[in-house]
Amino acid sequence: MTVSDLPQNSLAQGLEAGIESLGLNLRPSQHQKLLAYLALLSKWNKVYNLTAVRDPAQMVTHHLLDSLAAVTAFTGARRVLDVGAGGGLPGMILAIWAAEAQPEMQISMIDTVHKKTAFLTQAKAELQLSNVTIYTARVEQLQLQQLPKQQAFDVITSRAFAELNDFINWSQHLLAQDGHYIAMKGLVPEEEIKRLPDGWRVREIRPLAVPQLQVERHLIFMERMA
Repeated sequence: MTVSDLPQNSLAQGLEAGIESLGLNLRPSQHQKLLAYLALLSKWNKVYNLTAVRDPAQMVTHHLLDSLAAVTAFTGARRVLDVGAGGGLPGMILAIWAAEAQPEMQISMIDTVHKKTAFLTQAKAELQLSNVTIYTARVEQLQLQQLPKQQAFDVITSRAFAELNDFINWSQHLLAQDGHYIAMKGLVPEEEIKRLPDGWRVREIRPLAVPQLQVERHLIFMERMA
């Protein structure tokens, strides 16, 4: 099934209902960009296998609404890095939201797989997202000198990328001294939390309620110890 196989308004209605349930105030142009991103993801997914979710209606809940449920956690951040960005989740969704809600926010996305960053680059161009930067590299090899103005990130995030220990160890050189991590997880990763690197702590575990998705989702906020 593709986007074009569904009734024209089916996906839009599901997305609008979910956004309303989340209490987000998105402009019609942002709704359109989210659906355009979904269509692009569905198209590229046929060839490049960007996501295991094939049904566009499921993509609305599992990808769009799942990422939208987390966006307000980034309020106030100016420089965000999405590690292991894959098909752009949550990075692309965050960028579409931030363009209106947090216009000073810049979102960088990094992945090692060229076909994925090629998709992200195409999505950035088609959706006209001037607040997005794409890197093709291993995050542990990305250096501050390669970043605009050599500025570290306020927030580093990931969605089902790696164990928390590895996530921190591979990317902490890119995090501002007073910055923090936001890891998107399903169940609370109790064992991973026990294995956090020395000098790091979990500041908050925030449950997420994703409309139309009956699974547990949590944000894990992590920061350096004082």
